[in-house]
Amino acid sequence: MQLRHKFRLYPSVHQGQSLAQAFGCARVVYNDALAARKRAFAEGMRLSDAELCRARD
Repeated sequence: MQLRHKFRLYPSVHQGQSLAQAFGCARVVYNDALAARKRAFAEGMRLSDAELCRARD
């Protein structure tokens, strides 16, 4: 059996700013990791999750 819940958030102004900052940081990290994987693939290599974590700048 699968249950599904739907939630709606109404953050305050300060909470909304904090959420926007957190999501912005997550987007940057994701895009950087994707770019690194694309560069490695173009060179004929593969990057694992562990290698990406070790390669943080």
